[in-house]
Amino acid sequence: MAILKHIASKNSDYGETQRYLVFQHNEYTNKPLMDTDGKLIPRKEYYLNGLNCDPFTFDVECMELNAKYHKNQNFNEIKSHHYIISFDPKDAKENGLTGEKAQQLGVEFAQKNFPGHQTLICTHTDGHNKSGNIHVHIVINSLRKYDVKSQDLSELFPSFSTFEPERKLSLRPCDFRAGYKHHLTKDYLKQLKLSIMDICEREHLHQVDLQKEADQKITDREYHAGRRGQQKLESRNRQMTNDGITPRRTVYQTQKDYLRTAIDEAVSTAKDKDEFQKILSEKYKISLRISRGRFSYLHPDRTKPVTGRMLGVHYQENYLSEKFFQNANTISSSEKKNVAAAQNLVSSCTETAANALETFLFIQTDLQLVTDLQKCVKAQKSQAYAKKIKLANLQQMAKTIAYVQEHGYGTRETLFERLSEVQKQFRFAKTALQETEQGLKKINEQIHFTGQYLANKGIYRQYLESGNKKFFRQEHSAEITLYEEARKILKNISDDGRLPSMKVLKAEKEKLTALKHAQYESCRNLRICLKELKTVCSNVDTILGSDPSSHSKEQKTTKNQKQISDIT
Repeated sequence: MAILKHIASKNSDYGETQRYLVFQHNEYTNKPLMDTDGKLIPRKEYYLNGLNCDPFTFDVECMELNAKYHKNQNFNEIKSHHYIISFDPKDAKENGLTGEKAQQLGVEFAQKNFPGHQTLICTHTDGHNKSGNIHVHIVINSLRKYDVKSQDLSELFPSFSTFEPERKLSLRPCDFRAGYKHHLTKDYLKQLKLSIMDICEREHLHQVDLQKEADQKITDREYHAGRRGQQKLESRNRQMTNDGITPRRTVYQTQKDYLRTAIDEAVSTAKDKDEFQKILSEKYKISLRISRGRFSYLHPDRTKPVTGRMLGVHYQENYLSEKFFQNANTISSSEKKNVAAAQNLVSSCTETAANALETFLFIQTDLQLVTDLQKCVKAQKSQAYAKKIKLANLQQMAKTIAYVQEHGYGTRETLFERLSEVQKQFRFAKTALQETEQGLKKINEQIHFTGQYLANKGIYRQYLESGNKKFFRQEHSAEITLYEEARKILKNISDDGRLPSMKVLKAEKEKLTALKHAQYESCRNLRICLKELKTVCSNVDTILGSDPSSHSKEQKTTKNQKQISDIT
């Protein structure tokens, strides 16, 4: 996409501009590069033309014209205007744009929009910061050399009528008479952007709507400040790494970047201005100021606020109010259904686990299995060890009898029935816990994809609003794919096809997490209780001399039943 950049220069040395266009310069310091002999190094590829002047005597001719009209003699006067047309790097590969072709388009643009001015047009193919994009430099002397015929602006610039057909702006004398200076007004800048868009459309080059305000407005000054800050941070991090210290920050963030990140986070959940202001203040220490409908933000390290207009369209009142309205409607319409679903899920899990809770609370004893001396090889080899085992067995038998009496088990069958009942409760509680874990897993999945959806929603909106969707999708294919994947999965998960609210999902997760912990503790206690009952049953069988494997048969017949009271 071609973009237009303007720089007003007060430098009276026009030759410096010529040297920058023709010779190589350091892109960080803008100082010329020298070879071993101390001579300037010419650029590898460039195309140079002049309008109303010779390109190699541009500086001398400009100074002569200034002296003739006694203009541009003071330090504070703007001596020249520098316009840069940067084409998309993909235009060279996809649309056959060359340096020579770009130079022709630059000459056409200068002839049309800066008539009567001494103009330098120079095309570079190297690109800034190794980007490889072809760009055209157009430098004009701020003082006009020749008269231009007076006529309506719409006639001088035909494309202006397509922008505002109802307006007819006549040129002022300073806009067409020799000896007057160039003035870049808002309408003139709109015309320049329209002219660039017309050329790109005609030549089938990548282009976006330059008349539309940027969603995130990053000025040239902020861009270079961020680049310098990142260089300093990386240098400091390298030194810290060499000293054996792990750096905490790896990405430099300007104050405006900090504001944009904080505002994007706050507006994703806020339902009104008060909530939005509260989030910014409590979480990011940013003060929100509203004056006549204009939003401004005070960074915690600044004394002067930054207006929303300086940050971009997404940080001004209209866009933020629309987001507040969407958040309020989304939450109000879907929150009830989501809360009801969460309550049903929680209540069903609670009812499932309710029957198991009655056996959760008990006092754990130190009952142990009675050792069979006939099967204990060590006891058969050592009489001392056998005596020790007999004493331990007597203690465990006494504890078993006390346990049976305390819990009121009158018969062996009653004891084993209780064992079967606890086993059923344990299986029931374990199933309930597994269902809760599945519900929690589903909620976590929804939270994950909802976060993925919200993180890439802005990029997808820009994709829908872009003029060249194919090019935009190629540049942001990963973000758009993640957004579409998350949207598809969330709609499939949702019963009514509506996207869930992050606030409701987090509330559901908290409830299910608390229920899971309670059920886990219940299952743990049931497992301990079950183990204890099995120990008691085994000890009872040992005391009565019964075969534990015959328990299932004895449940079907009452033959040879023995009262536990016989041993008590």
